Amino acid sequence: MPIVLAALFLFAILTLWIPAYWPVAVFQVGMFALCVVVLWRRPPTRIPYPAIPLAAAVVWGLVQLGASWTVYAFDTRMAVVQWATFLAVFATGFCLFQEPENLRWFRSAMIWFACGVSVWAVIQAFTADGKVFWLFPTSYTRNLMGPILYRNHYAAFIEAALPIALYQAFRGGQGCLLYSAMAAAMYASVIASTSRTGTVLATAEILTVALLMAVRGITTRRAVGAALLRAVILLAAFTAIVGWTRLWDRLREPDPMAMRNDFAMSSLRMIADRPFLGFGLGTWATIYPRYALVDSGTFTTRAHDDWLQFAVEGGVPFGIMIFTLFIWCLRPACRSVWGIGVIAVFLHAFVDYPFSRPALGSWAILIIAMLAAADSASEAGETGFDSD
Repeated sequence: MPIVLAALFLFAILTLWIPAYWPVAVFQVGMFALCVVVLWRRPPTRIPYPAIPLAAAVVWGLVQLGASWTVYAFDTRMAVVQWATFLAVFATGFCLFQEPENLRWFRSAMIWFACGVSVWAVIQAFTADGKVFWLFPTSYTRNLMGPILYRNHYAAFIEAALPIALYQAFRGGQGCLLYSAMAAAMYASVIASTSRTGTVLATAEILTVALLMAVRGITTRRAVGAALLRAVILLAAFTAIVGWTRLWDRLREPDPMAMRNDFAMSSLRMIADRPFLGFGLGTWATIYPRYALVDSGTFTTRAHDDWLQFAVEGGVPFGIMIFTLFIWCLRPACRSVWGIGVIAVFLHAFVDYPFSRPALGSWAILIIAMLAAADSASEAGETGFDSD
């Protein structure tokens, strides 16, 4: 079963560049089918908290549809399917990761996959001229990173997996040098993507993992210091290869948040008009032109702030409900250390939209499932979830 789950995510991430809905449909149908099989074979003995807001999101979307509270029923139906996908990913992962062997295997698979994509993304960015696999042309010649068309989405993808590699590297022992190199490759790829927020968050992850491991006594402080020094040397070497020039140019741009500020102000005006019911899940792009402060001459599809968009589409109570999922993640993520990547993705959502794509959003939801399984095992007094 874990192999099937991994195969679905492999397919979903590697087809993110395709401008069609069929890869998304294949991933969603596959996840629903796998969820049914997993729940039938090994139903959970308890319902962890993250399942509640995810299920409530599905229910709320259906209520908006049934009560005709949405301004565009088609988009709301699509959003309901997306939230149902998130719920299916969480339920499947939570059940499968009850077994420590599955959790360890999948964490390792995530590291190898993310590292492989990062190496591919960097080489492709400098040699492919916007062609995926060096074969398929796209219009995203500057932002394309591997199979992901948008630099901030790519950064969020790496943010989720980077702490897992860092955790293995800082623990020391066999393979620590390999994991340090893998973490360095992932970090360097974020630099190459020129994502400003991604660079800040990835850097913060390195420091946070080192601090948490030293404070929590997962390994000795001397070992953490040695591992951090080793990682910094490798990070410097890898980032020197990809270069800082393009990122530095973006950091020097005047008022880089100007457009996002306009979107935020428009979103706040939308929230003020329908603070409780929202306009309907998935309908931000439909209602935005009525509230736009400027005409950019392009079709704007996202608020560039998932949290504001949640409140616009579902109402303030809906936004608060989803925010509680973020709050729940804080304790198990910090306790595990390897799970803090999901915190970074949630923080990135304040200035972008990592939860807009089913595959990308599910990447973070999968880590939440890991945290919930590990947290459940910890409460039950089980061991083996953090051992190699």
